[in-house]
Amino acid sequence: MAAPTARGGWLWTVLISALLFLVRSPPTANGFTSPISAVRGCTSGSGARTSTFPTRLSAKEDSSDDLISDFCKGTNEFWRNLVIEPVRNYVDVQPAESTVTATSDALTKLTSPPETPGIPRPVWLTILGSVPTGLVWYGYYKFSVEEELYQYELQQTGKVSGCGGYGTLFPFVYGFLIGFPMTLLQIPGGETLIQAAGAWILLGQINLYKRVNELLMEEDDVKAELGLTEPPLYEWWAVLPPPLDVVVGLRQVHFLSQFWRVKRGYAAEKDVIAEELFPFISMPQRFTLKQFFRRPRHWFWFTTNWKDFDFPFLKD
Repeated sequence: MAAPTARGGWLWTVLISALLFLVRSPPTANGFTSPISAVRGCTSGSGARTSTFPTRLSAKEDSSDDLISDFCKGTNEFWRNLVIEPVRNYVDVQPAESTVTATSDALTKLTSPPETPGIPRPVWLTILGSVPTGLVWYGYYKFSVEEELYQYELQQTGKVSGCGGYGTLFPFVYGFLIGFPMTLLQIPGGETLIQAAGAWILLGQINLYKRVNELLMEEDDVKAELGLTEPPLYEWWAVLPPPLDVVVGLRQVHFLSQFWRVKRGYAAEKDVIAEELFPFISMPQRFTLKQFFRRPRHWFWFTTNWKDFDFPFLKD
């Protein structure tokens, strides 16, 4: 994303303000472990939920949740109406196993419309779709997971905490498609539009990590199946420079896929990329930046026998 200019600097003020709004807990002593806590969400009348971590079900009858939900619903509907009907018809969320089942092949999973409960898309599948297409398919992945979470929340509670696939992806797409030619033609406002689009998609990504954490902590059977004792993602890692933002992004892909697998009752299948080649992706324990840099055994398949680095500045 381009560096802020005087014309677009106010957008970064908005972004920082929004991030501060999301923060619910102070940094810990080492300065690296502060998570962005959950914006309190919706209620549900079913399922055993004993977690002490923030979830979508933490607060009942919270007027701020109603405002967030109404905003997200309105945003999703507005951008949905700008999409041509044949595309809307194809990507409408379907009931689970309308297209994808436990035995479906990779191509079916890559081209399927979204379903709810969502389609398990492991890391290897996401990379298979994203790399050969120059990340074009990743845009479809982003749309699908946002729309699946949106419809899942809506069915469970009647409220939502995200803007869905339409409301998350299309402001970014339109902002870039309109802003980039404006910038090339030196039309005022083009760079600002691109910055606004970038800020929107970044906030959406932070919110996605928050929602995935909440879902994983809501039900004891999910936590037991996945070996989780705490939320696995630090949402604020989304604002870190590459490749550190990719670290949390890959973990989100893995754990959201695992969540949908458990909800569908599918048997676990080995993800070689997440479990062997890059072990940090599937670690159930959440790790800080210091821990990540200090423990090379979790980095790659060829560093699994390396000892921890004993540098004073990497100690907790």
